[in-house]
Amino acid sequence: MQLSSERYLNHPTFGMLYLVAPAGEGRDIYATLYAQKMFFLVTLQPRGAEFEVIPYMDARHYAEINIARCRKIRSEELSIWQTLFKQTFI
Repeated sequence: MQLSSERYLNHPTFGMLYLVAPAGEGRDIYATLYAQKMFFLVTLQPRGAEFEVIPYMDARHYAEINIARCRKIRSEELSIWQTLFKQTFI
């Protein structure tokens, strides 16, 4: 996945969401940008997106798995994901 620019989605109820981490199988974890921290497992589909609310700890777990994967493959994007993790979860 290229992280050359930040990724955002617009949720019909909660407004702007930002990408937190990939979740595999064509899914990504997004968080609310302005409102109370809510996390969504988002599946992009040809006719829009499917949003599933997930708990904080599940979102954090996906983000931790992503960081571990980046370390393992020595991804150039590791520092970007680590910074995003700190901003979101710490």
